[in-house]
Amino acid sequence: MKHLAMTRRKDIRQLPAPPPGRGEEDRGEAAFDLWLQRGLHQLFDGIAREPIPDELLRLIEDDRRAAAKGTPDSAGTEEPEQ
Repeated sequence: MKHLAMTRRKDIRQLPAPPPGRGEEDRGEAAFDLWLQRGLHQLFDGIAREPIPDELLRLIEDDRRAAAKGTPDSAGTEEPEQ
């Protein structure tokens, strides 16, 4: 099985200084962005590190081959002929 993993940046612990001429509102947005990024990493990093099931990888490869040949995919997402 293959592994997909999100990498965690080490430099997200410090808030960037707002550009000159910007006020507290931008600093608040940066704080929110940092909070959101940390929260999302905490919730989903473990899931992103899980191996992709072989069956899903097979389905993706089958769909890629079908798309390369120009044939409708096996999932039936093509519009039926009438």
